[in-house]
Amino acid sequence: MTTVYPGADLAPIWTPSPDVRDAANLEHFRHWVNDRHGLALADYHALHAWSVTELERFWGSLWDYFDVRAATAAERVLAERVMPNTRWFPGARLNYVDHVLRHAERSGAAVIGLTEPGGPAGRTLSWAELRRQVGAVAHTLRELGVQEGDRVVGYLPDIPEAVVAFLATASIGAVWAVCGQDYAAPAAAARLAQLDPVVLITADGYGYAGRLHDRREAVARLRTELPSLRGTILIPRLGSEPDVPEGTVPWDQASSGDHPPVPAPVAFDHPLWVLFTSGTTGKPKGIVHGHGGILLEHLKMVTLQYDLKPEDTYFGYTSPSWMMWNVKVSVLLTGATIVCYDGNPAYPAPDTLWTLAAGHGATVLQTSPPYLDSCHRLGLHPAVDHDLSRLRNLRATGSVLPPETSLWAARELGPQVAVTSSAGGTDVASGLAGAVPTLPIYAGELTAPCLGVALEAWDNDGNSVRDRVGELVVTEPMPSMPLGFWNDPDGQRYRSAYFETFPGVWWHGDSITVTHRGSVIIHGRSDATLNRNGVRLGSADIYQVVEQLPEIAESLVIGVELPDGGYWMPLFVSLAGAAELTPELKHTVTTAIRENASPRHVPDEIIAVPGIPHTLTGKKLEVPIKRILQGTAPRDALDPESVDMPQFLDAYVRIAETSLGTATRPPANAE
Repeated sequence: MTTVYPGADLAPIWTPSPDVRDAANLEHFRHWVNDRHGLALADYHALHAWSVTELERFWGSLWDYFDVRAATAAERVLAERVMPNTRWFPGARLNYVDHVLRHAERSGAAVIGLTEPGGPAGRTLSWAELRRQVGAVAHTLRELGVQEGDRVVGYLPDIPEAVVAFLATASIGAVWAVCGQDYAAPAAAARLAQLDPVVLITADGYGYAGRLHDRREAVARLRTELPSLRGTILIPRLGSEPDVPEGTVPWDQASSGDHPPVPAPVAFDHPLWVLFTSGTTGKPKGIVHGHGGILLEHLKMVTLQYDLKPEDTYFGYTSPSWMMWNVKVSVLLTGATIVCYDGNPAYPAPDTLWTLAAGHGATVLQTSPPYLDSCHRLGLHPAVDHDLSRLRNLRATGSVLPPETSLWAARELGPQVAVTSSAGGTDVASGLAGAVPTLPIYAGELTAPCLGVALEAWDNDGNSVRDRVGELVVTEPMPSMPLGFWNDPDGQRYRSAYFETFPGVWWHGDSITVTHRGSVIIHGRSDATLNRNGVRLGSADIYQVVEQLPEIAESLVIGVELPDGGYWMPLFVSLAGAAELTPELKHTVTTAIRENASPRHVPDEIIAVPGIPHTLTGKKLEVPIKRILQGTAPRDALDPESVDMPQFLDAYVRIAETSLGTATRPPANAE
């Protein structure tokens, strides 16, 4: 049966003009490939097909096209093609940071730091100052005993110092990981403590929604939960005389002096950073990515798919907890300027993000679909009220922009601005599908798979399908696929996460449709991961908080994608003893979640249920309950014989029939 999908019968919302198409980096690369290999690849689709069939030639060509610097050359491009045992560029030694700092002779700003009015002062770093600070902080880390392979972690807002901290860490071959300061100390420790870090780089607070959030107590608690620490570097943000605890180095001291950076060559697959899964099934898992894989993948992504050039200014509104922050830092690989923002995009006015983008001449603005949706519903006119004449790309990341909001943005911004969405994730630290600068964009669709991504939709039997819903799979390896999970020495957890559903094939966990014209439609997560306002969250973080309350026997949180593009995240609670779900208890629950997980984890609604159903082995039925809430009949969602208390399912069926119909626009508690 053919799926009728958004945009199927509509004209494109954006089409590249001949001048835009011809000037695209992607076109330059296509012509370069044709000349180099004696090919006649006529368009993007032909180039993509070549990129996923001729893996060694494609990735080897990227190495040469971007003039990747290596202290020692690779023996070959690909030593093993079968996933998950793929080995890329064996023998090569390089450093990601070397390729950022190759632009250090450029004039102008490298990193612009912005804050809310009345908030902590923002800092702007020139390319020369970025280079100097990276060298100075790397020198300080070495003085603190940090060596290649050690872990340095951050507990930081989105500020230029976070960029410096990461680059300094990576330059000496140490491994980086970071949590945003909206995470409570226990939630941050659940992630960072796994790494046994030797240095913590943190701030005493951040600004959001018109107030300074003092995080000194949270930092003190986090330090006690990281017993492996040898030192802490503190960035003052609160404006008062900084309180520098014993064993802490102030940022101004850590970043002082002239110590030219000398990025240490490391193996292609040496760990660069650890990103964390959302913790759906327990403690968040650390995903390890390597220097070389990220370098090649991000050079490809930001240069060819994003079409970024040195004269661009990339304003990405994101959190350091999310992989889009890592991608934003990689924009520096092109020599472009990046903008960091510590604050609320809608404070003190709903159009604050547009005001900032206009004031700093952003050519690319990256934000979340919920923010753009709110601008649409409020009737804002960004291009009328602001000078957005330099803007040429609006990027909605985290989830696909709903068709009606895409149409609004395209209408408001005009034909010079491409309104784009993408899909990828923490797992690969990049995009799998998205807009293509040389092809038209249709509302509600991703234009095509990215270069080097052998993306398909498969049915349950492993058959590739078109114009039908299937599972997102990637059938060929990519260099940015994880090196593995942290503390997974035999690789079993890694293989189980991605390669057991279809052996030897990457299973991503999204339900998609690949259309007859090659575009991709994302229908939502096919597993239990929450995706709140474009940020993946872990249900385990919520359970850990809620189930410590004496009134709550057990809980279940579900994220439901709604037909109109909205998202509903209810928390179901089974009450203990004679407890009742009063307004006071609801307030207690939400306060506990806000203070011990993060504001993003606060549910849209709290609903009392008779009980929480499990598998016979004791696992909560998150995925089947989600499917029931989306209208699937219980017997189609699961086998009742596999449920410990099948009678509990009736309550969720009733909720699906009554509550969901009125939940088309739940309150945005996370913003």
